[in-house]
Amino acid sequence: MSSREAAPGLRERTRRAVHREIAEVGMALFLDQGFQETTVDQIAEAAGISRRSFFRYFATKEDVVLGDLIDRGHRVRAALVARPLREEPWVAVRGALLALREEAAEPETELRVGRMLFQSSTLRTRHLEKHLAWQEMLVPVLARRLVDAGDLDGTSADHRATAIIATALTCLDVATETWVRRDGDVPLEDLWDEAVAAVRALPPT
Repeated sequence: MSSREAAPGLRERTRRAVHREIAEVGMALFLDQGFQETTVDQIAEAAGISRRSFFRYFATKEDVVLGDLIDRGHRVRAALVARPLREEPWVAVRGALLALREEAAEPETELRVGRMLFQSSTLRTRHLEKHLAWQEMLVPVLARRLVDAGDLDGTSADHRATAIIATALTCLDVATETWVRRDGDVPLEDLWDEAVAAVRALPPT
């Protein structure tokens, strides 16, 4: 590994720090006065930057909330790669998704962000778009696991992996919405388990 790969340069570290600061300022405003009510100009002013500078770091206002979702997808992918090869696919996917719970924010903050997400149609749309990106990351990994385990050929593995990942992510959205609606009184992973169990209990036609 080169020194550049091991440690980002000063410019990149500075960029990341500014990106993080803008995101923190924006999230504070969103949680205080609402997503729709908060403008890019307000975020820029509070962060001490120009509107033009804001768009150097974020393509849209929605990305202040969802900008790290792709990075989270990469972390889920890495966690799925690391799961034991002979582990049952649903167990492996569950374990990979649970890796994100280790970095979760305080429950009350998560609930407030969740409420904001489900109350904003634009945020909800962008969130679903980025989950499709997760699917593109995760399906090849799960398909390869199925092939390497000797269970399926390539075509069948792709088909089954796509069905499992798409269902798992849909169940995650359903569980999250229920978790928010119930004010977090049931662990999110339990709600995901319930959603998956409901789907898997359906007999094939």
